Amino acid sequence: MTEPLGVILAGGQARRMGGGDKGRLMLKGQSLFGRVIRRLGPQVDALALNANGDPDRFRDLGLPVLPDSIAEYPGPLAGVLAGLDWAAEEGASHIVTAAADTPFFPEDLVVRLQRAADRSGTPIALAGTQEDGKSTRHPTFGFWPVNLRRDLRQALNGGLRKVVLWTDTHGAATAPFDDHAFFNINTPEDLIVAEERLA
Repeated sequence: MTEPLGVILAGGQARRMGGGDKGRLMLKGQSLFGRVIRRLGPQVDALALNANGDPDRFRDLGLPVLPDSIAEYPGPLAGVLAGLDWAAEEGASHIVTAAADTPFFPEDLVVRLQRAADRSGTPIALAGTQEDGKSTRHPTFGFWPVNLRRDLRQALNGGLRKVVLWTDTHGAATAPFDDHAFFNINTPEDLIVAEERLA
């Protein structure tokens, strides 16, 4: 299997951070976008950014900008769909998604997601962790086949918004990762925790 394309999900409204592009937040001298690009870029054939609004504000990143095709910010599944549509145009068979506000995800994310899907014989794989004895799936970190994009579009147009409700209908493996690998920055307090982690 060739390497998939990578899509950074940044289509949310960042309400808990006061709005704006959360990926522009600086963490120890580097933006969250920069940190995510540095981690995901080497793992995929090409990268794109899922974001809404004026795409020119991301020109400095040098990435294609993919807006949601479903109106009114329906959530990360719309970003997955935008990525799948882009991948279809590029002739790719799969994408891997990563959230723009999660700077510490593993540098072997892609291969481990691919292996999980292969071993389970499922079309989709999601990242998972065990935190405080509880299993947690991280659906913004997933391996997605382009051939399910029409089904996903139909589901979104029908009102479905929760990622796992859609993935469970098709079968989704869980790739296990270390606790706190997917720590994400939702609040100013989270940014402080991230800075302490780097220190």
